[in-house]
Amino acid sequence: VQLQASGGGLVQAGGSLRLSCAASGRTFRDNAMSWFRQAPGKEREFVAGTRRSGSGIFYGDSVKGRFTISRDSAKNSVYLQMNSLKPEDTAVYFCAAGVTVISSTVRLESAYNYWGQGTQVTVSS
Repeated sequence: VQLQASGGGLVQAGGSLRLSCAASGRTFRDNAMSWFRQAPGKEREFVAGTRRSGSGIFYGDSVKGRFTISRDSAKNSVYLQMNSLKPEDTAVYFCAAGVTVISSTVRLESAYNYWGQGTQVTVSS
């Protein structure tokens, strides 16, 4: 699976962005899909994830109520709608895919087999 993330940019605090991650390969439906982010000088952080069936959705505590993850199997894509953005949301956002991800491991980087190249999100105050 190859992943291509897009949609990042510069936005003012309180604004919105929608990130997209397009996956190649026929095994998209077999993969859990998630978003992580990494701010300068910080460790990579889990943002949101969806199980391969799309039935389980998970969010990091810092984005609950503001971000929404969704997936479109027909388009082999996963999306991250980000609302009410804050300066602390500034980071490089990565999409990730994993075949063996389960509920207890969805927040772990090590659970994912494939990573996109990242897209920069900058939120100005």
